This record gives sequence, C-alpha cells and structure tokens, in this order.
Amino acid sequence: MKRLGWPSWMPIDPYILLLLGTVGLAALLPARGTGADVASGASTAAIAFLFFLYGARLSTREALDGLKHWRLHVTVLACTFVVFPLLGLAARGLVPVFLTEPLYQGLLFLTLVPSTIQSSIAFTSIARGNVPAAICAGSFSSLVGIVVTPLLAAALLGSTAGGFAADSLAEIVLQLLVPFVSGQLLRRWIGGFVARHKKALGYVDRGSILLVVYTAFSEGVVQGIWHQVRPVRLAGLLAVETVLLAVMLALTWYGAKALRFGREDRIAIQFAGSKKSLASGLPMASVLFGAHASLAVLPLMLFHQMQLMVCAVIAKRRSHDPAPDPAPESGSAPPTATAPRPAVDAGPRRG
Repeated sequence: MKRLGWPSWMPIDPYILLLLGTVGLAALLPARGTGADVASGASTAAIAFLFFLYGARLSTREALDGLKHWRLHVTVLACTFVVFPLLGLAARGLVPVFLTEPLYQGLLFLTLVPSTIQSSIAFTSIARGNVPAAICAGSFSSLVGIVVTPLLAAALLGSTAGGFAADSLAEIVLQLLVPFVSGQLLRRWIGGFVARHKKALGYVDRGSILLVVYTAFSEGVVQGIWHQVRPVRLAGLLAVETVLLAVMLALTWYGAKALRFGREDRIAIQFAGSKKSLASGLPMASVLFGAHASLAVLPLMLFHQMQLMVCAVIAKRRSHDPAPDPAPESGSAPPTATAPRPAVDAGPRRG
C-alpha cells in the first residue's frame, strides 16, 4: 500500500500549518498563572535539549573537512551576518510608515539569525548544486550564529528589544551554548544513537519548537500585545519582507557570479545565503525577548514560509538548467552530480 504524504503541489509546508495552529491555540487558550510557569519551564528545558541535539548531530570531522572551501563559507557567512543586518538597519527608515517599532525590532532580529540547514540542502540538491558545500555552509552558519546572533542583538537591538540587554548573553551561554558544546563532547558515545533514531528525534525537535511558539504567543496574548498589530501593518511587513528576500536572492546569485564561483557553488551560496532559520531563531528569541518574543518572531515566521515557497520554485527551474560547468572554480567544492535529493522541508530540526 502506498504511503500517504503531503501533496507535492501544496505551496504551504505542513509544519507551518502546525505552527499556525499552535498560534491559534495560544490565542484561544493561553497559558496563565501556574500553567504559564509550567509552560515556561518546559520551554526552557526544550530549548536546551534542542541545542544539545544540534551539537550531537554535527560531525566535527565533516565541519573541519569543509574548511577547505573557505571562500564559499566566508561568502555565505558574510551574506548571513553582514549583508542581511545592514539591510535590516536600512529598513529603519520604514518606521512608522510601513512598520511599527515592535515589528521593526522583529524584522531586525530576523536579519541576525543563522541560515537554515535542511531546506538549503534540499533546494541545492533539487537544483543540482554543490550539496556538500550547502551542508557545511548551513552547519557553520548555525554554529557561528549561537555566538554571533546574541552579540549582534546586543549591539543593534540593545534594551529597546523588550528588555533585552547584554546581561542576556549569560543566559544564552547557559541555555544554548553549554548544551550545544555538551552534545559535541558526548557525540562520540551518543552519535550513533542519534543517527539511528534520527526520525524519532526529529519529532522531538519539531515538538520543542511548537512548545516554544505556544509559550511565546501565550505571553503575548496575556499581555495584550496582539492588539497592537493591525492588518494594514501585517500587509506592510509582508511587502517589506518580499523586497528583502528578492534583494538577497539577487545579491547571492549575481554576487557569487562576480566572485567567479561555478554554477554548483552559486546555487549553494544562493540557497544558504538568502535564508533564515526558524529552528534557531525561535529559541533564541524566546531567550532574548522573553514576554515580547511573540512579536519578535512574527516576521521570522512569515519570512520562513515565504523563502520556502519562493526557493522551491527557483530550485525547480534551476534543475532544468543546461549541464553544469565541466570543472569547478579554484578553491571551490567539487560538483556532486550523483548526490541524493532529499525532500524539501521547513528545516526545523537543524536549520
């Protein structure tokens, strides 16, 4: 019997529907009083466990081997942590015409989070790009983001982000970095178990993200934050994010061409350098913004779904491109014509 699956023609990722359902649940039945304390504690534990699994999954040897493609990785990191934040700062001029101050803070935070892993790999494979480079680029971005994102948030958002201050860096270290490093240290003993139970642990990943979303949006509902967001403001946010994604897709593709990368590397750079991770951003926002996390993650949730839909179309079109260049550029990763093509997903497990 054929296994039932999500229709390939459906433009909305099923996990996004679960996220929207969780938001609806938080709006109808927000956690209050003791329930809120329990949900907050469970969310904190889930975030720590999530980053522990990230550390246990990341192969240190593969990460070190990937350093030989340093030009590509530096390009992706520059797009993720330099170009994106600069565009976020430039969007400050859109307040208050298109964006309210809280929505702008969320948009700026969106530009600071790391790139995705899962969906970047999937789209790169579909487009016949450099899959190993996409794997390493996404992994490096997630690893660097654990340290760089809080530092950038402290510098660019400061105390205006709903009470976030440099003191929150200690909480980031304890809740995100320590579990990640612990997972790396224990990978020698638990790496095999994690690999064998990848599917089951993937559900744990997704469940953890849903719990974080429920907790964050419950706090927003209880404090009446959502009364501040009008439909016209959401429309303005979507318009701004559409332009942001279009600019980054163009810069990563034509910028990589100007830097003389081959076709396969350009594809990896475009998909890894133009995307933002919902899986990494949600837990970080929960730690950094506290009760204000609901508005802070709204731009990220919208951007995440938008990037999946747009990149799915681009990847499909790239798959019909003529045969790739006969040889890669110097210093670039080798082509991977026979690389497997994983199914596209939202990347909440690692990216």
